[in-house]
Amino acid sequence: WKAYPPMAKLGVSFQEMANPRWFQRDPNLAWGFYGHRQKLYASTVPHEGFSILKRWAEGKPHFVFTSNVDGHFQKAGFAEDRVYECHGAINFLQCSNPQCPGSGDSIWPVEHTLDDMQVDEATFRAAPLPKCKNCHSAIARPNVLMFGDFGWMSDRTDGQEEAYRRFVSDLQGSGKRVVVVEMGAGEAVPTVRWQGESLARRGGSLRGCAVHLVRINVRDHRVPNGAQFIPLAGGAKEMLTRIDHEMQKMRAE
Repeated sequence: WKAYPPMAKLGVSFQEMANPRWFQRDPNLAWGFYGHRQKLYASTVPHEGFSILKRWAEGKPHFVFTSNVDGHFQKAGFAEDRVYECHGAINFLQCSNPQCPGSGDSIWPVEHTLDDMQVDEATFRAAPLPKCKNCHSAIARPNVLMFGDFGWMSDRTDGQEEAYRRFVSDLQGSGKRVVVVEMGAGEAVPTVRWQGESLARRGGSLRGCAVHLVRINVRDHRVPNGAQFIPLAGGAKEMLTRIDHEMQKMRAE
């Protein structure tokens, strides 16, 4: 919470703040939190690790399964139809009213919607607030799955999941050698960890393939028993760079 002192002052935890009820209770504060994050992500250039992953994936069957909501894999050049954002994306919006009476696409890209919104760095309150483009009355909110979120519209993510399931299904029984590279997936919200482990377990989602899981994590790098699980203690950029360097050395020999 060092980056969000007003939230710390209010005694609000990240899980409490990442809750859709704030868009009803105090939408200016809710958009102060999410608006700051959205603008930060939009102005950040994906680090070199993304380029390394993209280079490794070129010309090979691949898919990105991510709980990140920043859209950085697409920003780094990964094709939209090769990415599954299981918790949604902050650069897309939806109505904060689950029973929105408007017509049109239920999810739409941010584009220039937030250009006029300003976030007060002292209070983390935002204004003016974006409206739903369909009903024009309710506040718009990020199309991100929050804690205790029964109003999240999953249509976009459902389409990504369907494409991902087809990808995994096509690999089953193919006998291919598959590497799952997992980065920064902690134990607090273990969605990505579970997915990687289910792919790598013998007789799991990718039965009939030779699968290895490389788990890169500064702290939570523990892995299940099995030679197919490879733990690497470190940050994603650091470890991907080191692996890439070793791969280039092997090719040169």
